[in-house]
Amino acid sequence: MVNKPIIIALDFPTATSAEQFLTQLDPGDCRVKIGKELFTAAGPEFVRRVVGLGFDVFLDLKFHDIPNTVAGAVRVAAELGVWMLNVHASGGVAMMTEARIALDSGAGPRPLLIAVTVLTSLTASDLQQMGIPSDPAEQVSRLAALTAQCGLDGVVCSAAETPMLRQQFSGEFALVTPGIRRPEDASGDQKRVVGPTDAMAMGSTYLVVGRPITQADSPAEALAQFNSAVASVS
Repeated sequence: MVNKPIIIALDFPTATSAEQFLTQLDPGDCRVKIGKELFTAAGPEFVRRVVGLGFDVFLDLKFHDIPNTVAGAVRVAAELGVWMLNVHASGGVAMMTEARIALDSGAGPRPLLIAVTVLTSLTASDLQQMGIPSDPAEQVSRLAALTAQCGLDGVVCSAAETPMLRQQFSGEFALVTPGIRRPEDASGDQKRVVGPTDAMAMGSTYLVVGRPITQADSPAEALAQFNSAVASVS
C-alpha cells in the first residue's frame, strides 16, 4: 500500500479557513489537495505556506490550453514545491507531452504529473450531450492510454474504472480516485462513488476525500477512520 494514500481536498473559500483546518491535522497522516476555488482566493503564496507546513500538496488546477501555455504553467507550479499536479487528458498528446517535458527539464524535485480522464460528476448521458458517443468507462480507458503514451505518471479516475485500468497498466501508473464516500456520507455532486476500502482493493493508488473529513466534527478522527479503512487492504 502506498504511504499516505488519503488526499484531503481543501475545499475552503479562504486561506484563513483552510489554515485553521490544517492545524487539526498531522502532515504525516495525509496529503492535501488545493483546487481552483482556494487557489483563486489565496494564490501561489498560500501553496508555498502549506508546503512549508510539511504537507505534500496536490495542486489540482486541471490545466487545459495550448501546449506551450500548459508547459509554462506546470513549470511554474513545480517551483512552488508541490508533490503532484494535473492536466486534462482531453487536451491531447502534444499538450500532455510538452507538460511532461517541462517538468523533466526543470530544476529541483519533479512533481508527479497526472491527467484527468472523465470527471466523476459526468454520466454517459452527459458525455452524449457533448458529442462523445462512449460510456464513461470507454472514454476513461481511451484517455488513460493517451496519458500513458505521453509518459505521465497516472490519471484521475473513478474507482469504478480502476479494475479495468489495472488490467491496462502496472502498479507504477498511479490511479487517483475522487468521489470517496463511506456508507454514512452523503454523495453530494459525485455520481460515481465508492468506499475507501473497496477503492483500494479495486486498484486505486490515492483517494481524494473532501467533505467527509473537512466537515466532520473531528477531522482528525475522521481521517483516522479513513486511514484505518485503507490499511485493512493488504
